[in-house]
Amino acid sequence: MATQTQTTAAPTTLQATHDSSYIPRGTVSTDLKFFRAPEDGSKPFNYVEAPPQGQPQRNYGDVDLPVTIHDIRGQESSYNIDQHAFATLSTGPSAEKDFASDESIKKNYYPEVEEILLKNVPGAKRVLLFDHTIRRTTGTRNPVNRTHIDQTKASATARVHHHLPDEAEELLNDRVRIINLWRPLNGPVQSSPLAFADSTTVKDDALIGIEHRYPDRTGETAAVMHANEQWHYWSGMDNDERLLLQCYDSKYGARVPHTAFTDPRTPDGAKQRESIEVRALVFG
Repeated sequence: MATQTQTTAAPTTLQATHDSSYIPRGTVSTDLKFFRAPEDGSKPFNYVEAPPQGQPQRNYGDVDLPVTIHDIRGQESSYNIDQHAFATLSTGPSAEKDFASDESIKKNYYPEVEEILLKNVPGAKRVLLFDHTIRRTTGTRNPVNRTHIDQTKASATARVHHHLPDEAEELLNDRVRIINLWRPLNGPVQSSPLAFADSTTVKDDALIGIEHRYPDRTGETAAVMHANEQWHYWSGMDNDERLLLQCYDSKYGARVPHTAFTDPRTPDGAKQRESIEVRALVFG
């Protein structure tokens, strides 16, 4: 495993000394939200859209626990997607400028994402982009402040059958990965940065399957119980930087819990983070 050199600078709490352009960097201590099981012992679930009458949006809770989050800025080459389940890269300007229209995003940005994944994911031979999410505080999808993984083995397998039913059995005989490509839209990021855990420090029994109930089907995500996993972030991510987040890998098993978090050093008046994540099935 690559040697990791971690900064240990203590976080500042004197926000008044910084103007609104300040970009927090370095190690930070804060709370993250982890899984709290349903009190009645039932299987945890959440509804993607409005729940049926009489049902809660979700039946499990959260517990806020303190963690230390290390900045990988300047140490990016120490991490790789096969082992740690995340990786970083820089790109040129995107052909998509506004990120306001799904049609325009699919036309202009999806080809860029496919090319990035094919060039930068070891062994990738084929990519299928199956959805994306824009996160804006002015929109309907805000940053998610809860530790989670978007997919599990069960939901990844179901994804292949759902999107490529005629080829699914053959494709599942080879390596299958689900990878998110994440980037800010109004970088550099000052508020609600994304934290991600080193897969080598995440225990399998700390990941809890959550029924992810759509109107027409049920998928599965994973919630996270805190078990001394190591958390990181990439400070001040800008619009030409990309973060690869691997949610599933049928070969090596690396998977990355992640969450937005509140950085106590974020200055008053900082811009609210806007971002897009594109989710992909990667074959080979």
